[in-house]
Amino acid sequence: MRRPLRAILAIGLLAAGSIVAVALGGTASADTQICEQYGSTVIQSRYVVQNNRWGTSAQQCINVTSTGFEITTQNGSNPTNGAPTAYPSIFLGCHYTNCSPGTNLPIQVSQISSATSSINYRYVSGAVYNASYDIWLDPSPRRDGVNQMEIMIWLNRQGPIQPIGSVVGTATIDGRSWEVWRGSNGSNNVISYLAPSAISSANLNLLAFINDTRNRGAITNSWYLTSIQAGFEPWQGGAGLAVTSFSAAVNGGGNPTTPPPTTTPPTTPPPSGGGTCAVKYTANSWNNGFTADVQITNTGSSTVNGWTLAYSLPSGQQVTNTWNATVTQSGSSVTARNVSHNGTIAPGGTASFGYQGTLSGAYSSPTSFTLNGTTCTRS
Repeated sequence: MRRPLRAILAIGLLAAGSIVAVALGGTASADTQICEQYGSTVIQSRYVVQNNRWGTSAQQCINVTSTGFEITTQNGSNPTNGAPTAYPSIFLGCHYTNCSPGTNLPIQVSQISSATSSINYRYVSGAVYNASYDIWLDPSPRRDGVNQMEIMIWLNRQGPIQPIGSVVGTATIDGRSWEVWRGSNGSNNVISYLAPSAISSANLNLLAFINDTRNRGAITNSWYLTSIQAGFEPWQGGAGLAVTSFSAAVNGGGNPTTPPPTTTPPTTPPPSGGGTCAVKYTANSWNNGFTADVQITNTGSSTVNGWTLAYSLPSGQQVTNTWNATVTQSGSSVTARNVSHNGTIAPGGTASFGYQGTLSGAYSSPTSFTLNGTTCTRS
């Protein structure tokens, strides 16, 4: 739900007007107080701790220790039906060009042999917040800006708040049952795993959550894991919340995916292997619009080399933002073409893309699709 930002400042101002020095990319050898909006520091020569107060102008301060951090001041207060005030957190990887020392991230999902993390939280009463673990992924190995996919693991929820989107099912991961939510915040897609009760200490198999997200068609093995982050999203209050210890490790040695060719494929001959196909179209409401995830399955016996999916959107729907395909719309007619990394669909394989759209009137889904001119079945 957060929209993380970065800023380059060297000091933070207390409400009383005094100045507090903060570390921006430095190393915390002793307890370090950070009050600057996007201030950060390094601990254990391995992890970055960030204040990341992005959703309010009210003051927030954190005290960084050698093993984690504690929120010491949290004066923000946001409505519970909107975004939180901040995401103070500790991370491994790259976040808005701020990369943890010696990180091997970004790393392609197909190359990951294991991704694990251990975390301990300390909770407080009388505040509205979640304890969330973020896993960020993108089709490219980017080290800046907003990634296209955010996996959120909600280990605790206090107050009338909920994940983005709507419930789409359940999953059993790490021996626990999780309620699964899916949606978009307008900047990126989000799949959230909500624990039924508070978890204060956990050893997480992060690769299992990534694989479950992939199996839902939200990413592919060619995507990149860019960062893993643990912290809190406070809406109201939150002083005293703490991550008392954190560790994370991502190991390579999986099955590398051959990178797509760097040359532009010829425009002729046209895409081949239309064959037999099936399309799964999943829509979720979002504010005054909707998001749609489209999964194409090659049910034929020959490989699809380059694809164009054509269909019509019902009246009142307009595509505004897309990912994993080049999507154009003329009136109600929509044409989606593959991008470089998902143009080949082997027999039995899938390719996925999605988009955000505006909506006028009642919602309904498209009823028919053609892939390279061949009519597909609905799945």
